[in-house]
Amino acid sequence: MYHLAQETEQDWWEVEALYDLCFAPGREALSSYRLRDGVEKVSDLALLARDDDGILAGAIRYWPVRIGGVDALLLGPVAVHPTRQGEGLGGFLIRESLAVAKNLSWQRVILVGDAPYYSRFGFELLPDVVMPPPTNPARVLGYELVAGAWGGVAGAVKSCAEG
Repeated sequence: MYHLAQETEQDWWEVEALYDLCFAPGREALSSYRLRDGVEKVSDLALLARDDDGILAGAIRYWPVRIGGVDALLLGPVAVHPTRQGEGLGGFLIRESLAVAKNLSWQRVILVGDAPYYSRFGFELLPDVVMPPPTNPARVLGYELVAGAWGGVAGAVKSCAEG
């Protein structure tokens, strides 16, 4: 069984080690990471899953971004320890964090990912939203926490640090 908790400052190194384990070297060079530079993660949505022994099994983070003058959440990264993959933990983290985001009155979520995986959670292609290069446009996906939230939203995704 897993216990969901909000990430604290004391968890930072452990979570970063999990991300390093789960993702290729150079992950910080990706365009989605450039949108996070100088911006605090949404602390209420930085969630950890620990087992009954307190061992970190998975983590998820979100960051605020702006698109065409509207606010959105950038989901990612989400990671599950390799020894825990295949148990549905990634899906659990996604579903639970989306529910928290909705309760916090966020309206829309964006991510860069594989459509076949994320479509099972309701994410859809955002053809009019542009992530910084060299992002593949077919991997720019969105989720509506409020019906119609992506309607008419178009343009470049910008960091909240850009103002």
